[in-house]
Amino acid sequence: MELKWNYRTNVWPDWCPGCGNYGILTAVYKALEELQLDPSQTVIVSGIGCSSKIPHFVNVNGVHTLHGRAIPFATGIKIANPSLNVIVHGGDGDLLGIGAGHFVALGRRNLDIVVILHDNGVYGLTKGQASPTLPLGVRTKALPKPNVQQAVNPVLLALASGYTFVARSYAFDTPHLKNIIVQAIRHRGSALIDVLQPCVVFNDVFTAEYYRKVTYKLESDPSWDPYVRNPEEADEKRLKAMELALKLENKIPIGVFYANPYVPTFEDRLAESLKIYPQYNPANSPIERGKKPLMDKETLERVFSEFIVEVKE
Repeated sequence: MELKWNYRTNVWPDWCPGCGNYGILTAVYKALEELQLDPSQTVIVSGIGCSSKIPHFVNVNGVHTLHGRAIPFATGIKIANPSLNVIVHGGDGDLLGIGAGHFVALGRRNLDIVVILHDNGVYGLTKGQASPTLPLGVRTKALPKPNVQQAVNPVLLALASGYTFVARSYAFDTPHLKNIIVQAIRHRGSALIDVLQPCVVFNDVFTAEYYRKVTYKLESDPSWDPYVRNPEEADEKRLKAMELALKLENKIPIGVFYANPYVPTFEDRLAESLKIYPQYNPANSPIERGKKPLMDKETLERVFSEFIVEVKE
């Protein structure tokens, strides 16, 4: 297949040799190539951490923003221009620690954004502290004692928060991860992909060898059907997905847990309550008329005084 766009930049990925981020980046390249997304209409937003370097390596629009704040930045981008493809990359510490409130809010809103969560159980960039997904009692090499906190289950939290596409994959199974990313981008609504990812430096418990032994694919089970085919079966399928999300001992399922296309997106709800939104959102509103800006200093001061606080000279 002849590719219209090259999604690889000239920036050299500088992750540690053997890092799971290489597999995730490869899957992202392949997904973009399959979908042939216009780089000018695609945005990758990240926070802080090893995973958050990804915008530098992908030749689309990119924003490398604050720790835990990738989702609110992505939310603003999507609301300002709902025609864009918006993808968030972040680690489990970034998105489920300081960013946990934003993670939940995205599910409640069902904004059409894909979240790819790089889940390695540690804060790799800052020397391996326990992150929100490290289970209670587990001791990785940088911890002086076993972890004393309960773990957050990203799949379960996403299902409870309202995400309408929820999946898990594995960083070193790039064909599987690529297929999941393609489905998530095609889905209209909030999508989470929890990507199990070895950290070769700081997590000596959940290694590539460990995941190779314990993961299995939901696609191999002919009785598993995560796709909501009419709105009446949505609750039943979400409950089944929640039960499956709790099964993490000995065998870890990867694949699509839940996909419901029938929930209105946040963009749909905005358009319903604000009829002019589709035609006059911030991205397609005129900014000048007759070669004069619609918002000059005097107009800005008047509007600000009427709706916020009086402007005084």
